[in-house]
Amino acid sequence: MTILELQKIALEVRKGIVTAVYHAKAGHPGGSLSAADLFTYLYFEEMNIDPNDPKKPDRDRFVLSKGHTAPGLYSTLAQRGYFPVEDLKTLRHLGSYLQGHPDMKHIPGVDMSSGSLGQGISAAVGMALSAQLSHDNYRVYTLLGDGEIQEGQVWEAAMFAGHRKLDNLVVIVDNNGLQIDGTIADVCSPYPIDKKFEAFQFHVINVENGNDFNQLKNAFQEARNIKGFPTAIIMKTTKGKGVSFMENSVGWHGKAPNEQEYAIAMADLEKAGEAL
Repeated sequence: MTILELQKIALEVRKGIVTAVYHAKAGHPGGSLSAADLFTYLYFEEMNIDPNDPKKPDRDRFVLSKGHTAPGLYSTLAQRGYFPVEDLKTLRHLGSYLQGHPDMKHIPGVDMSSGSLGQGISAAVGMALSAQLSHDNYRVYTLLGDGEIQEGQVWEAAMFAGHRKLDNLVVIVDNNGLQIDGTIADVCSPYPIDKKFEAFQFHVINVENGNDFNQLKNAFQEARNIKGFPTAIIMKTTKGKGVSFMENSVGWHGKAPNEQEYAIAMADLEKAGEAL
């Protein structure tokens, strides 16, 4: 798939995020938007998956460790054909299968329920170990928030992954610099993130712009060639990417746009589409 094609899909993913959160009147748009390009690359380029057979045994697995950014995952799954795009408008509604956090029992394409921060990476490590023990070829990907890695369980999982040389595991950190209470540097700085993962025997790839598909492509191609070490991709992104008033604004970590803000956001995204 070309870079332009990926950019166009990511734009639709962003529209789905904003639409879902607007109709829910709740949710987490900021971190969903910062990771929209990553979600798009994984599901349209990187992973071995089949929307027509979501549980196929040899599929690659993905765990959304920062589970509150479910709108980003859901919008991507909808674009990929796992369920209708129209269903995004039911996010968080009573009776909807699209809950506030991913639910593997009810949502096609979700490999692990998640939400409690710090726990998703442990599930991903377990999946990677299972593949290793069973001599299966699938790869496991997990996305963490940079605020989430303040959780101690993250580093227990990292220590285990490095010790067991889980080279079928790719841990991605969405380093958008903001969490619910402010900048990650002020709340409880996890820096230097790359050196921490290196200390736990990871091969580390720093991506200067995680909203750039060329840089994402290079990172994931490098990760595929690594043997004997798990990989950590630390990608710098812009929180709220693509929506003018949400970009780099901590206030948009976890709230929904009103009608006027929704109109402005969708206009921003339409304008970006015209520029492609």
